[in-house]
Amino acid sequence: MLYTLFRPLLFTLDPESAHRLTFSALEQAKQWGLLKPAIIPCQPRRIMGLDFPNPVGLAAGLDKNGEHLDALADLGFGFIEIGTVTPRPQPGNPPPRMFRIPQAGAVINRLGFNNHGVDKLIENISHTQYRGILGINIGKNFDTPLGKAADDYRLGLQKVYRYASYVTVNISSPNTLHLRQLQTTDALDDLLRQLKSEQEKLAQIHGKYVPMVVKIAPDLDAEQIQSIAALLMTHQIDGVIATNTTVSRSGIEHLPIAQEAGGLSGAPLTHRATAVIQQLHNLLHDGIPIIGVGGIMSAQNAEEKFMAGARLVQLYTGLIYRGPELVKEAAQAICAPQIL
Repeated sequence: MLYTLFRPLLFTLDPESAHRLTFSALEQAKQWGLLKPAIIPCQPRRIMGLDFPNPVGLAAGLDKNGEHLDALADLGFGFIEIGTVTPRPQPGNPPPRMFRIPQAGAVINRLGFNNHGVDKLIENISHTQYRGILGINIGKNFDTPLGKAADDYRLGLQKVYRYASYVTVNISSPNTLHLRQLQTTDALDDLLRQLKSEQEKLAQIHGKYVPMVVKIAPDLDAEQIQSIAALLMTHQIDGVIATNTTVSRSGIEHLPIAQEAGGLSGAPLTHRATAVIQQLHNLLHDGIPIIGVGGIMSAQNAEEKFMAGARLVQLYTGLIYRGPELVKEAAQAICAPQIL
């Protein structure tokens, strides 16, 4: 309710300023004791060997550096994913680099993995009280050649392994040049082989197994999805996140801001992302869990992702337009007996 009142003010600011102001207000509310933990009754679900108190999580990108975990935890998320983080700090692409399209319930971003680097993220995690399920999303630095990308992912995995409940391998952002080429069959086969080997070594070193998931794009044809699904099974990857943002502008071509470069998220992505989930589920069945993300703007959208085959869902752009109330609505809908 409060977010609904403040949203018009936030929307007068550029998106990144609004983002900073929102987190500042959230942290102040936490500090003053005004932010009370949201309690969402739900039967816990065991997925990837982890017990999720509810199936609605925060998608990567909102808290790139793990600076706001304690405040975010009070909003009722069943799990939180931070990042994308790269081995070295990088500023990302020059602003302006985020654009709202209110008439379409959408956002375009071309942030470009702006983050403070993996060492700073680990430092931030060490200062938090959060003990819930934590996903850490890793990527490559923009200036690392594609042929050396596996080195960045391997280093990221090594660094975050002991702190993560699960690790996400982001190969699908459209805002890092050529990154999506890592989704091609040969490149993905090589990357997953190296990361799976590294995961096995780290499990021995740390005495625990941390699941590894892969985040894919919505802009894949049926043959590409089939190839990716086969590789996920071959390399025994623990999960898949479907999907990242889209480069398509289908349905919003007439809107001026739609011509801005970057990944599109929000309502125009809803059905495209759900279709990818359905295709993956048809190929993977229940062998590899799917985390559904992309255009969840309502409880109904969240239910649709589950009916298509997702076991968990994540929110991002829906939070910008609906606020924290969406977390509760989605979780209550999915936790209903017929969706269990």
